[in-house]
Amino acid sequence: MSKGIYVVVEQRNGKVQNVGLELIGEATRLKADLNEDVVAVLLGSDIKGEVNKLYEFGADKVVLIDHPYLKEYVTEPYTKALTQVCKEYEPHIMLFGASSIGRDVAPRLASRIKTGLTADCTGLRIAKTDEELAKEEALGNTDPKRGLLMTRPAFGGNIMATLMCPRTTPQMATVRPGVMKKIDRIPGRTGELIEMTVDYTEADMNIEILEVVKADKKSVDITEAKVLVSGGRGVGRNGYDMLRACADELGGEVASSRANVDDALCEWAKPEMQVGQTGKTVRPDLYLACGISGAIQHVAGMENSDLVISINKNDTAPIFQVSDLGIVGDVKVILPKLTEALKKYNAEKVVK
Repeated sequence: MSKGIYVVVEQRNGKVQNVGLELIGEATRLKADLNEDVVAVLLGSDIKGEVNKLYEFGADKVVLIDHPYLKEYVTEPYTKALTQVCKEYEPHIMLFGASSIGRDVAPRLASRIKTGLTADCTGLRIAKTDEELAKEEALGNTDPKRGLLMTRPAFGGNIMATLMCPRTTPQMATVRPGVMKKIDRIPGRTGELIEMTVDYTEADMNIEILEVVKADKKSVDITEAKVLVSGGRGVGRNGYDMLRACADELGGEVASSRANVDDALCEWAKPEMQVGQTGKTVRPDLYLACGISGAIQHVAGMENSDLVISINKNDTAPIFQVSDLGIVGDVKVILPKLTEALKKYNAEKVVK
């Protein structure tokens, strides 16, 4: 019988990535309804030093596959290793980050082990709790399902679809970075380590990595920001300086809606700054939405922010429906005044 909630943890340059820790956190919440272990699967080369971090963020067990072929991500070696994990341990559920790595390896693995895969999920829950299963068994159901309900945007983000894959295991999903929340770290927490060996041959490394070139340009990852000042069509093509000034006073970063990113004449809005279904999912402490109408595709990327403040001249804008505080007015007038007030406050704080 399939057992365990498995999380494929990404590493880059020998360091565990946040999306894996977020998924371990989500797995611990699913564990409450399943009573199954949370198992982190870590692939890489000379990465045993990262194992304890996985325990501290909620993993009960860690399957470690350490091999020189796994130092950098290559499709075939990673797929072969994960296929062996599935065949040996028969996971009940397997989760991946919807990153460039997860989106590449998850469908290949699903094809090899002949199971389903739901991509770009924004929500996960167990279909039936222990109490619900007990009621079914009492009514004579001898094969109650432990299905994973996987929710994702559909039809361009206009609806949220919930899918199941109850007939095959593992039930697999990729989850967008920033959607789930890490649990609080418990220093010193330990678990069981399983070191797995994969018998690689030269044929398994079907490409040769000659050099890894890192971009010189430093780009800020908005998914890590605690404060985001995000601009929509309402700030205009020349609104970056206004957004940046406010973000600096708040100690935050600048983000954008898709409208500005798609505008060829808007030079400041870059794809890596885009929030929304086709951009990034963020969960800052404060999300300041400036001149953003609040289309469902955008809301899908920021609705889990702790505090949402919106400025829009249209008092019926959908963004107000997901805002904790809404300000009706011209963002080009209100935002500079807010920035000046913040600057004055910060200056007085320094003096005190």
